Amino acid sequence: MSPSLPNLETFPPLRDWQRKALVKYLRRRSPDFMAVATPGAGKTTFALRIAAELLNDGTVEAVTVVCPTEHLKTQWASAAARVGIQLDASFRNADVHSSRDFHGAVITYAQVGMAPAVHRRRTMTRPTMVILDEIHHAGDSRSWGDGVKNAFDEAERRLMLTGTPFRSDDNPIPFVEYERGQDGLQRSRSDSIYGYSDALSDGVVRPVIFLAYSGETRWRTSAGDELAARLGEPMTKDLIAQAWRTALDHRGDWMPQVLRAADARLSRIRSHGMTDAGGLIIASDQQTARAYAKLIGEISGEQAVVVLSDDNGSSSRIAEFALSEQRWMVAVRMVSEGVDIPRLAVGVYATSASTPLYFAQAIGRFVRARRTGETATVFVPSVPHLLGLASEMEAQRDHILGAPKEKDGLDDDLLERAQRAEDAEGELDKRFEALSATAELDQVIYDGTSFGTGARTGTPEEEEYLGLPGLLSPDQVTTLLSKRQSDQIAAQKRAAALTPDPVPAQREPVAPMSAGERRAALRRQLNTLVAAHHHRTNLPHGKIHAELRRLCGGPPSAQATIEQLEERIATVQTL
Repeated sequence: MSPSLPNLETFPPLRDWQRKALVKYLRRRSPDFMAVATPGAGKTTFALRIAAELLNDGTVEAVTVVCPTEHLKTQWASAAARVGIQLDASFRNADVHSSRDFHGAVITYAQVGMAPAVHRRRTMTRPTMVILDEIHHAGDSRSWGDGVKNAFDEAERRLMLTGTPFRSDDNPIPFVEYERGQDGLQRSRSDSIYGYSDALSDGVVRPVIFLAYSGETRWRTSAGDELAARLGEPMTKDLIAQAWRTALDHRGDWMPQVLRAADARLSRIRSHGMTDAGGLIIASDQQTARAYAKLIGEISGEQAVVVLSDDNGSSSRIAEFALSEQRWMVAVRMVSEGVDIPRLAVGVYATSASTPLYFAQAIGRFVRARRTGETATVFVPSVPHLLGLASEMEAQRDHILGAPKEKDGLDDDLLERAQRAEDAEGELDKRFEALSATAELDQVIYDGTSFGTGARTGTPEEEEYLGLPGLLSPDQVTTLLSKRQSDQIAAQKRAAALTPDPVPAQREPVAPMSAGERRAALRRQLNTLVAAHHHRTNLPHGKIHAELRRLCGGPPSAQATIEQLEERIATVQTL
């Protein structure tokens, strides 16, 4: 017996963007429609309303939802059931046909890629609407893309959904239209767009405050050389990757210090309005995820939930965490996209993955708003590329074919191994040995602007930012951050004015500095001047260093000569 049709009268009210997109869809009645909406905007509700409309008017008799992960299958089926659409989340390729007890099924892109013929037969048996959730995944591999194309090219309707309509490669996405621009490049075309900035102004999503932590890092190379660098300074990609990796090492001081700050921020949010607020630590691999879970457990006094792979046990742990009041979850990749845990309010981006796609998906876990005034705070390493992505939260991107590609991620190959156990003596670990890393608050990024004058961990200056109220409007966030920054600068000026002039005294002759000591002193002086320029202009440290290199020439300051450092010091004083 076929299930009854969904009752449109019992559907939840639509948001403005959903209603406008629905009207546009129903007027056009075209086979393909692509909706781009920021995470948390309500793409699922929008898609299910269209499915209900088409089922009720007889345009289609079945609905197939394709999503990236097994966990999202359950999430989609539950959401559909709440509005009267019954979807089989347990359908397997071996079943061949869907049961008549359901309006359709929820499957993964991997299922389609393995047996496109099965899903083609299902699609042709009854007039079918196909909802392709996070459609950019159909370009992940040739088998997935070809499978989706072969399975659903005979579908009555296809609705493509995505919160991140761009990829880091040239793989075309099935059923997405591309338009050639004046530059000769093809760009994806969307039928409805609802970006983060629009959702923020409508109060649909939360404002995200990024706390960027820098610090000194030391490591030993495979050749036995010891190197040191300050996280956030302009360096070669190899050096940035190794400094970044060193900071993320759970055996150093950087991660415990940042996790301690993140837990303090979570406590502040919980005590000021969001009593059930939760935190998420995103790790690079399974081994470090377990280590982070142990660390945050010791810091918070409460055991963290660990999610390592896309299996049934992990899905239940995510669901239980979403409904609980537990403080922390640690995950590798599974919670980076599509998973709905609205109470997540604090994040620690402790992974070396840095493509715009992955970063946007990860940050999307924290933007879902439940009530007016909720804010999210994400702790990130002070790495120029990540800070750039944080500053561009509101940028709207398209998928571009044919553009020259530069690898965004410094360590993105780790993601390919993130879902399986890794050897503790893996290839990456053999390249260098992390020796030490310390953390300090470098800057606060909000709405594309940098705030703050930096602060050591555990100081009142850091506490000023960790103690920001958890319930603020976007305008209040900007006002409060600006005030905190002004107060910091004023306090520093008062302290400098109260410091008495040094009394001349007889001193022992100072031994001449070695070349290494002089170079280290010049680097410290340069960094101090760059920090001062940052506070005057709000330009990121990395951009200031890059401008000095452009004006003076030479390598990053870590490799610069004494003469080059002296020239940059003289130059920054004139900026």
